[in-house]
Amino acid sequence: MRIVDEQALIARLASLPDGSRIVAPGNFATPFTMLRIVDQALDTYRLNMLNAQCGIPDRPGVYYETSFVGPGMRGHPRLSYYPARLSMVPHLYDGRLAPQVVVLHVSPPRGTGHQRTVSMGIEVNVLPAAIEACRSQGGVVVAAINKHMPYTEGHSVISTEDIDLAIEIDEPLLTHEPKEPDADSQRIGDLVAARIVDGSALQTGIGAVPDAVLARLGERKGLRMWTETFADGVLDLERQGAFSKDMPLVTTFLFGSQELYDWADGNDRLRVLRTEKVNDPARIAKNPLMVSVNTALQVDLFLQANASRINHTIYSGFGGQTDFIVGAMHSPGGQAMIALKSWHPRADVSTVVGSLKDPTTSMQMSCVVTEQGVTEVYGFTQEEQAVGLITNSAHPDAREGLWKQAKKLGLVKKRKHRAG
Repeated sequence: MRIVDEQALIARLASLPDGSRIVAPGNFATPFTMLRIVDQALDTYRLNMLNAQCGIPDRPGVYYETSFVGPGMRGHPRLSYYPARLSMVPHLYDGRLAPQVVVLHVSPPRGTGHQRTVSMGIEVNVLPAAIEACRSQGGVVVAAINKHMPYTEGHSVISTEDIDLAIEIDEPLLTHEPKEPDADSQRIGDLVAARIVDGSALQTGIGAVPDAVLARLGERKGLRMWTETFADGVLDLERQGAFSKDMPLVTTFLFGSQELYDWADGNDRLRVLRTEKVNDPARIAKNPLMVSVNTALQVDLFLQANASRINHTIYSGFGGQTDFIVGAMHSPGGQAMIALKSWHPRADVSTVVGSLKDPTTSMQMSCVVTEQGVTEVYGFTQEEQAVGLITNSAHPDAREGLWKQAKKLGLVKKRKHRAG
């Protein structure tokens, strides 16, 4: 690794051909300073990121690529969306999405001589695969060394010899401060948490419902974390002693407060690993009592979940939902839950619908949980599933219409009620 100034880095990148593919970290590890440098160096390029945040370069000549759309790319006319489960995204870099440049956002180096390493800190995800693909094809790996990036353990640690050029920056990381969940989210949290027993392995996402679930697990013992991402709720549980001391907390990226990042720095309780391992359904299934908690925009009476699109337009992507639902359903004693509010407040519509009009993200879960109640679905007939969803989980204002749709769809012959 050779540390250079901005002008030297711009000169090196400017030698790349127009249309080069740049792979960079997304989420809260988005390297804004480095992306500004890339943008100065190249007239035309393809920027490949997962969950890109607002503030990335946006001008004619910059083309976006992703398999998970973040706010920085959502609805953009120059966006190319590549549908893929997160566990499969790394394989794209060996083929059609081969990168010419990988941009990293790393901690200051540690060690000496040939043993010097940096850490990718709060985001590993698909980056190791991108680095390997880039180097195998003679590409360039560049890094922004940032004193604010924590040094985490796991696949986040890379040798400085695997980095060609680096600059030093002073750029505070993006943060997300946890908020008090609303009443409906707290109700959902109660219902989900009641199903989680001591010794369970957890996968939860980010948002009010996962926060509410984690907040209710403080008295559990021997929990394990095997998840795509986690935020401050995991830190709270760790401090309460709910997690097994025999197993590290495993994730692919962190998305939280400065307090969470400070805790992560040099903490051997944490392992930030590559997506191919964490999101591999077969590996997920090896965790006994695996509990997967995901949300959706809609669930229909055939128990199909849409978590990706609104009016046929991509909103986010598959992410790791399918990976973890499949893995959890094959885990000994495992369960996969779709947890969502029964009514969408901004759109003012039911989230339980007769039949999806948008493509399905996932299906065949253990149960559906809303603030109205829990519907057990695995092991029931399609008629029992539909009846249970209407009776137990749909919003009361939507039930009459759902009964009519269920009859029209051939899912029920007559109105009936099913508990559980």
